[in-house]
Amino acid sequence: MDIQYHPILPQKKLPIIMIGAGGIVKDAHLPAYKKAGFEVVGITNRTRERAVQVAQDFHLPNVYDSVADAVAKAPSNAVYDITTMPESYISILEQLPDGSAVLIQKPMGDDIQQTQDILEVCRKKNLVAAINCQLRFAPYVSAARYLIEKGFLGDLYDMEVRVTVETPWELFPHVMVHPRLEIQYHSIHYIDLMRSFLGNPKGVLAKTLKHPAKKLSSSRSTIILDYGDTLHSVINTNHDHAFGPHHQESFIKWEGTKGAIKAKMGLLMDYPNGVPDVFEYCLLEDEKAPEWKSINLEGSWFPDAFIGTMSSLMRYKNGETKVLPTSVEDVFQTMMLVEKAYEVSLK
Repeated sequence: MDIQYHPILPQKKLPIIMIGAGGIVKDAHLPAYKKAGFEVVGITNRTRERAVQVAQDFHLPNVYDSVADAVAKAPSNAVYDITTMPESYISILEQLPDGSAVLIQKPMGDDIQQTQDILEVCRKKNLVAAINCQLRFAPYVSAARYLIEKGFLGDLYDMEVRVTVETPWELFPHVMVHPRLEIQYHSIHYIDLMRSFLGNPKGVLAKTLKHPAKKLSSSRSTIILDYGDTLHSVINTNHDHAFGPHHQESFIKWEGTKGAIKAKMGLLMDYPNGVPDVFEYCLLEDEKAPEWKSINLEGSWFPDAFIGTMSSLMRYKNGETKVLPTSVEDVFQTMMLVEKAYEVSLK
């Protein structure tokens, strides 16, 4: 079966300015942009030495002293890629030229008030703003979306995400100390993903939990999104499975009246090395026993999904499409669900 899953690249590629030089920039953003043939014209970071090192590693032509310096020297059609922590988003957005295109790293704020403030400044400045909820563009997600939109699965009645791994939070020192670690910085991916397939739910049930021997604010969650009497939507995460790879799991599963898909998210297993992804599907056929088939897809969540978020923003800014999938207006709805999950978890 010929499944279309590669991101549509913009007809006109716009120059990119990186704001932030953390690990995600080196591991995902810049490798993705190099693979897509995007031009990154410069970078700035709170610690200039770090920006200089990243610029050298990726042959970027300019290192800017500050956001203001980057804006002053930026091409008029630049796309700003913000990869800092959320508490600095508003001050950065305030410095960008009105009407600019900007891609903001998830989450869209650390709480719902900050999320609302980010949305308001984007509206006030008429920014073409998107949040980097890049899991929507992982190759196995795009392949699943193609099959579902073409009707191969019939009516969806079940979508599940299960993650049972040992996550090395120490690789993210600024994140691991966050008071809202698991849902705000990890399961948000899956809440957003389910919204992109199923729309907004009627409600949410959730519980996020600590590990008794760790100082992390939370490391395991169960989240149920309410889509009525027939559509089951559940997220189960356990980042504390320290018992070797034998029973580790990391997958997304879709089931419908005509077929099913299961996608192994290899990145999360033995992170950051990862293991190979696996994409399997089963389509029901009259008088035939169910048969699962696998397809080898090119690329993975890191770095390839990051091509999709930036491409969709460039295409929207260029007028090549009327849809900006991860716009701040859309992802605000994801953040509302994240907030609700924490509210119900505390009850």
